Amino acid sequence: MGAGKTTVGKELAKALGVPFYDLDWYISTRMRKTVKEIFDERGEEGFRQIEHNMLHEVAEFENVVIACGGGTPCFFDNMAYMNQQAETIYLKATPEVLQYHLTLGKGIRPLLLEKSPEQALDFIREQLAEREHYYLQAQHVIDVNRMDNFEKIATCIEEIRQKLKL
Repeated sequence: MGAGKTTVGKELAKALGVPFYDLDWYISTRMRKTVKEIFDERGEEGFRQIEHNMLHEVAEFENVVIACGGGTPCFFDNMAYMNQQAETIYLKATPEVLQYHLTLGKGIRPLLLEKSPEQALDFIREQLAEREHYYLQAQHVIDVNRMDNFEKIATCIEEIRQKLKL
């Protein structure tokens, strides 16, 4: 959450000439509800089951770039499945950078609603500590801590392309 998956994913897909799918957007479109509405109605466990099912569905598309939610790799067999299906990339950032990116973003983050900035930073630190084990299973790790403008995003895309040998 906040690492730039959607921004980088769109630019990577554009550079490769392939379609881009944001998994949260795909879920919202298929379910005809926002992620927040799904969380409210079904709780996190219900959302994660839907997310798992939709990940398997969208992963069957050929020649696409997919940005999954920050929790996606951490549930079920999702990380192993993604590694089997495609090249995986972890956009690595510090909790402070993630929080900064989230303050710039326009989307609603159900897990951060009604948290003060200090509580949000603590939550991000806890989530990262719990999740990084899964993230580090990605086949490629890209440091995005200084990715604050389009030139740096372009550099990140080029680094990904080189690592993927595309």
